[in-house]
Amino acid sequence: MGLEGVGDGAIHEILSKLGPNDTGKVSCVSKRFRDSASVDSLWSKICLDDLDLVSPQDPQGNPAPSFKAAYQLWREAFAMYPWPLVLRVKRCWGKLKSWLSKNYPEAEATLRGGASESDIEQLERLLKVKLPLPTRVLYRFHDGQELPAMNLTGNPFLLLGIIGGYDFYDHLVNVYLLPLSQVIVETRKARYCWGFTSRSKYIVVAASSTSAKKLFFFNCTKGQLYVGTSKLSTDRDMIPCVPNSLIRSVRGSSGDQHQDAMLLWLEEHGRRMESGIIKVREQEEIRSISLFPEVPPLCSTTVTNGVKIRASAVFVPELANLQHDIDKYLFAYSIRMSLLPDGCIINGMTFNSCQLKLRHWQIRSNDAVAFIDDGEAMIGEVLVCLVISLSVVVASADDISVKTFMCWKN
Repeated sequence: MGLEGVGDGAIHEILSKLGPNDTGKVSCVSKRFRDSASVDSLWSKICLDDLDLVSPQDPQGNPAPSFKAAYQLWREAFAMYPWPLVLRVKRCWGKLKSWLSKNYPEAEATLRGGASESDIEQLERLLKVKLPLPTRVLYRFHDGQELPAMNLTGNPFLLLGIIGGYDFYDHLVNVYLLPLSQVIVETRKARYCWGFTSRSKYIVVAASSTSAKKLFFFNCTKGQLYVGTSKLSTDRDMIPCVPNSLIRSVRGSSGDQHQDAMLLWLEEHGRRMESGIIKVREQEEIRSISLFPEVPPLCSTTVTNGVKIRASAVFVPELANLQHDIDKYLFAYSIRMSLLPDGCIINGMTFNSCQLKLRHWQIRSNDAVAFIDDGEAMIGEVLVCLVISLSVVVASADDISVKTFMCWKN
């Protein structure tokens, strides 16, 4: 019995095991197979598996007449790019948007629609660069973020940057992914103020919206992403964000091999969000994405007498000085304390509140004390001394030990 004698149910089952390319080939066999390969339930599964679409939509989010039509619109919109790369970029953005939707919808709302090919070509023409394919596709999905009204001038009340940041003393950082129009503005400014030439092929792709100058530069030739140090303005000193060994085939034709630093950086950022390393913090009724790690081993916690202490550290590249031995790598640390539900238990007695009176932090690099911080906190009448040892592990740096001597009152 030939295939023409096979029942419709069996044909549908066979087609459901095929990918979109093979399904398209089968549709060319005969009218019957073309009709079977056009059933929308079949393309619904393909759209869900490939594009994570639960309803038929085009790349701009507009409704499509069917799942098959939606898939065709997606393939046509990205016909100039390797399809595996398009799917990988879509997954990258999907993870970021899913996390933002659940944890920080206000920041998700700032994501712009995708840039057009003409938008990208205009940037390339004006800045005399050629974007690697992964970065081009990233911008085709989302053209960065809508920036605060006080664009990059230090408005502290709009901390919606999806890259996040940190806050210590008077240093506040919150990084936005720039839209192409602002990439042009900031890159021209960098070339004028700091001596970057068009031949260097650097463009500014992300920046803090606060007065703290944290800038990310993308090298369009190498496909590497850099972050500026404290010597950026004088020596154009920068640190690579991704190991060079991971960057490959930024201009080749094999879609499975394409990955530049922009794509790898955003994928890692999404992974840290999903795993809980990065969370949204609220301070003085202002929410923002905090880069202080929240999950071990990048974050250390201990509990003593019902008081939970959590310590973590984050690298602050914009204050680092690679030319100086002492300030070569600068880290900010965060120590957070909270009372467990059972309260503070001391000598068998339970207290439902306690206050920190004094602090004594010892910051250790390897076995040497690198920094000591003493100071007052809340003043109480009855003091109970607790001694807690913590270890903070920071990626790509020596282990930092934080030993805390704290005085509490109940």
